[in-house]
Amino acid sequence: MLNDNSQVTVLIVDDTPQNLSVLGELLQPFYRVRAANSGERALAIARSESHPDIILLDVMMPEIDGYEVIRQLKQDEATRDIPVIFITALTDSTDEQRGLALGAVDYITKPFNPDIVLARVKTQLELKNARDILSNQNVWLEKEIAKRMRENQLVQDLTIRALAALGEIRDLETGLHILRTQRTIEILANRLKNHPRFKDALAGNKLEMIVKAAPLHDIGKVGIPDAILQKPGKLTAQEFEVMKSHPVLGANAIGSAINNALSALEPEVAGQMSGAFEFLRVAQEICRAHHEKWDGTGYPAGLAGDDIPASARLMAVADVFDALMSRRVYKDAMAIENVSAYLADERGKHFDPDVVDAYLATRDQFVDITSRFGDESQSRTSF
Repeated sequence: MLNDNSQVTVLIVDDTPQNLSVLGELLQPFYRVRAANSGERALAIARSESHPDIILLDVMMPEIDGYEVIRQLKQDEATRDIPVIFITALTDSTDEQRGLALGAVDYITKPFNPDIVLARVKTQLELKNARDILSNQNVWLEKEIAKRMRENQLVQDLTIRALAALGEIRDLETGLHILRTQRTIEILANRLKNHPRFKDALAGNKLEMIVKAAPLHDIGKVGIPDAILQKPGKLTAQEFEVMKSHPVLGANAIGSAINNALSALEPEVAGQMSGAFEFLRVAQEICRAHHEKWDGTGYPAGLAGDDIPASARLMAVADVFDALMSRRVYKDAMAIENVSAYLADERGKHFDPDVVDAYLATRDQFVDITSRFGDESQSRTSF
C-alpha cells in the first residue's frame, strides 16, 4: 500500500544515459529512483526483495527489448502487478496497442514533457494504491467469510447432533449410535460414489449432505410414548404399529421446520434461501424412508427398489448393521460373521444389493468403527 511517496520506488529502464538522467532528476524530488540501462538489469531489480512500485520502461533496447521485459514481468507472480509505463519515441499506434496488450498501463512519448511524466506516474501510483487497498480488503473479507462459514458449520453440526440426541436420550441410547451410523454411511457413500446407480445421487455436495443429515434419521422417536419406546420386552402388534410411525413423525417435523422458516421470509428472499435447507430435505427423506425395504415390504409407504431414495438405502444398511452389532436389553450383540451373513442373506430383499456389496467390501472399516466407538447401552432400535 502506497501512502508515503518518499517510500515509493520508481525504476527507470533506458539504455540512453541522457534519458536516465532527465527522468531521474524529474522524479527524485518526489520518489525513490532506481535506474537500469538494460532489460536484464531491469528484470533483476524487479525480482529483488525490494522490488519497485512502478516501472518506466523504454521500448527500444538492445538484446532484450521492452516488450520482452514486460512479457517476463507479467509471467512472474512476484512482479506481474507492478504497473509498467512504456517510454518510447515510436508514434505508430500499433506499437502502442502491442504494449498495452502485453500489460502496459500507459505510454509516455519522447521528448519528455515533465508535467505529463509526473501526472501519469502519480495517476498510476494512485491506481496501484487503490488496487492494493481493494486486494487487502478482499483478502480480509475472504478470511472473514471463511471464518464465519466455519462457525456456522460448527453451529449447524452441533444443532443437528443436539436434535438427534433428543431421540437417542429418550431411547436410552448414547450419542455413539449417531456417530457410528454417520461414519458407516459415509464409508458406504464413498464406496459407491462412482457407481453408475449412485453417481448422480452422490454427486457434488450431495454425499456430504447425506452424511450431515444421517444423525437425524430417528428424530421421529421423540413422538413415540415412553411405554413403547423403552419397553424391555417384545412389542405387541399394536405397539409396533405405533413404533412404525416414527419415520413419518420425523419427516413431518423436519418438513414443518423448513416451511415455517421459509414462510417467515419475504418471497424473493425465500426463493434465494431455499437451497440453504437442502441438507434438511435430505434428512427428511432419510427419516421417512430408512425403514423401507428393497422388495417393497418395508414401511411407511411400501416403496421398492430405486423408488427408495439412495440416502435411505444407505442408511438402512448402516442402521441395521449397528443394531445387530450392539447389545440391547432384549438381545445380545451378534458376532460380525453372523451380521455379515444376515446382511448378505437380505441382499435384494431388505437391502439394495449394491449397498450390501459395498458393505461386504468395506466390512473391516465397519468393524473398526464399532470397535472405536462401542458402548454398553441397552435400548431398543427397531428395524
